[in-house]
Amino acid sequence: MEKLSGDMQNLDSESLQKPSRLRILWFVLFLCLMGGIICVLYIVRTPGEFVNQNTKNEMSLNGGIIPTPTPFLFSELTIPHLQNEVYDGVLSSDRTVAYETPTYTAYETSYDSDGLRINSLLTVPKKEAPQGGYPAIIFVHGYIPPTSYQTTQNYYDYVDYLARNEFVILKIDLRGHGNSEGEPGGAYYSSDYIVDTLNAYNALQKSDFVNSEKIGLWGHSMAGNVISRSLAVKKDIPAISIWGGAVYTYDDFQKYGIQDGSYVAPPQTSQRVSKRQQLFNEYGQFDSSSNFWKQVPMTNYLGGISGAIQLNHAVDDNVVNVGYSRDLNTILDKTSIPHELHEYNSGGHNISGSAFNAAMQNTVNFFNTYLK
Repeated sequence: MEKLSGDMQNLDSESLQKPSRLRILWFVLFLCLMGGIICVLYIVRTPGEFVNQNTKNEMSLNGGIIPTPTPFLFSELTIPHLQNEVYDGVLSSDRTVAYETPTYTAYETSYDSDGLRINSLLTVPKKEAPQGGYPAIIFVHGYIPPTSYQTTQNYYDYVDYLARNEFVILKIDLRGHGNSEGEPGGAYYSSDYIVDTLNAYNALQKSDFVNSEKIGLWGHSMAGNVISRSLAVKKDIPAISIWGGAVYTYDDFQKYGIQDGSYVAPPQTSQRVSKRQQLFNEYGQFDSSSNFWKQVPMTNYLGGISGAIQLNHAVDDNVVNVGYSRDLNTILDKTSIPHELHEYNSGGHNISGSAFNAAMQNTVNFFNTYLK
């Protein structure tokens, strides 16, 4: 009996040890499996799914949007990418008098942007500059067929009105327009025009005749998207004025559409069509739930903006629906950003005719408030 009891004890000891070793083996295998799953999920995560501690402040300012680590396809279209770029445009010292009025002189000149020479019209008041330099406005044109664009003719009355009110005006010929180098990239699915605008901003800031803290933006039609996204990138721009602007949330683009050629490339820019199609192939059409597309609209980056926004829109605009401006104004009502919306019963897309003087005076008053 004693020998049997001893054998039973040895048996019990061995039987207990074997399951223990198996449990350890299974546990190790389980850990390896979980580790592998985590690695796979990390590799295939969607853009912006990973968040580190350094992004939390930015997320709180931008409605919880997760900035996507770069580089990734079409990252250049996103606001976070543009915020991290350097804009070092410099105004050329070469200036040719284009025309002259009793109150200002207009010069044709240029500045550099993205390695390109961007042609521009520069107006300088004849009145002595105030201490610190003149207040200035960068003037961004709307859609005009690039090959038809003319520096000194398009928007002449608009530039003249602002220039006569003692602002320096830099009307930039966006890349691919007139004598500017490069290919016209379009406004809504490219950031080329934003780069041109912010390089122009730096060029004026570094000039010796402009007050670097008193530079605003004016934009018409597609330039409403350009200068509003520029403000989302450079949040301390003191004031922007938009006339008949389009595409802010991108949901509004799907809602209202647009009746001009600003997003349809002419035959000579087929490369632009191909690039836009590649964008859609990669991320689909705009989807407000997509983390990639969330990083494109300016309305998702309103936090931290210190400048003011003015909206001007004719109710009878048959190119860009007045709903664009009304919807943006409703969004701005929920923020602390100074803003104002002026509607005009007539004037069409260019706010011309009898509404022109009223809209121009509202614009001058706005810039006088925030730039002087």
